[in-house]
Amino acid sequence: MNCGRMNDPASDPAGDTTEDAILGGRLRLRQPKSGHRAGHDAILLAAATSARPGDRVVEFGAGVGAAGLALARRVGAIDLVLVEIDAQLAALARDNAVANAISARVVTLDVTSPPDAFVAHGLTPDSADAVLMNPPFNDAMRHRASPDKSRETAHMAMPGMLENWIHAGRRLLKSSGVLTLIWRADGLAEVLTGLERGFGSLTILPVHGDGAKPAIRVLVRAVKGGKAPARIHLGLVLNNESEVPKKQVEEIMAGNLALPMGLP
Repeated sequence: MNCGRMNDPASDPAGDTTEDAILGGRLRLRQPKSGHRAGHDAILLAAATSARPGDRVVEFGAGVGAAGLALARRVGAIDLVLVEIDAQLAALARDNAVANAISARVVTLDVTSPPDAFVAHGLTPDSADAVLMNPPFNDAMRHRASPDKSRETAHMAMPGMLENWIHAGRRLLKSSGVLTLIWRADGLAEVLTGLERGFGSLTILPVHGDGAKPAIRVLVRAVKGGKAPARIHLGLVLNNESEVPKKQVEEIMAGNLALPMGLP
């Protein structure tokens, strides 16, 4: 993600965070200088999420709030709840919402917590119109853990974690509510397995870093109780010299264009 970095030494004497402009400068995010940082995945997730003004939208693993706040900037007044396990990132998400004049409630909570922990934070079953998530997706058995604990938490998927996140999303969603997630492309089978119970009407969008190479990510949209056949969209190529696709990606990254699966 190309961000215009705007550090303010006076407000960040320790130099531990940067302030970055995304969506063509329409959203400013303060985030850690090291560790997990918002990138293309968050903006693509926001562009793939379908929501209308007034909808209750819950983001799991929100980090500093990039995806949820980008969605709110595109859609308008949504009832946004950002769920994040890391208290420092949650505090940044709260500050980012205020700095961008976006109404959002931030909850410090492990997504794998039992239902009563969600209820204690006002996240009751069958209450959300949309849930979006960018779960940790690196297989802990195949990737060396990062020495940075926040980066490890953000990227390493423990066994059963994805299924637990999907289950929590299913519990929160109203009937016909929509779950949208981004995951590594070679793990699509895990996503489909997790969505077998309670979801249908799947829409899948492969994301390619280069048009000549296999997809690196998949965006998946699923409807709680949906019955329609699954659909696979033509893949989105991020780095393409063809003028039309290049313009499309630029418009998505600027928050001016939603992906087809992100339209209400």
